[in-house]
Amino acid sequence: MQFTFAHNNYNVRDLDRSLAFYKEALGLTEVRRINAEDGSYIIVYLSDGVSKHQMELTWLRDWDRPYNLGDNEIHLAFVVDDYSAAYRKHQEMGCICFENPAMGIYFISDPDGYWLEIVPSK
Repeated sequence: MQFTFAHNNYNVRDLDRSLAFYKEALGLTEVRRINAEDGSYIIVYLSDGVSKHQMELTWLRDWDRPYNLGDNEIHLAFVVDDYSAAYRKHQEMGCICFENPAMGIYFISDPDGYWLEIVPSK
């Protein structure tokens, strides 16, 4: 029996704002969308265009408060081929929320406060 990764989900409050963030910050693009017939939810799958793994963003119509993200110890990590350029871009966007120079990594925060780890390619 073999399991493989398919996707990770983040629930978001403002889908358009989140889609714009993920496009600008990480180059992720929409590859599939599911709209509930009654309008109660929208699910959007994003891809990096390289790996099979996808990111799922879920918007819930009746959700009226920020999501409880706990201590943000659960996160997604992205490997980048030009770490310095990515760092400059994220600095300009104002989305860097934590840096660990000793490990050579940093984190960015999306519009809902989810942390995303940025790792240089080895």
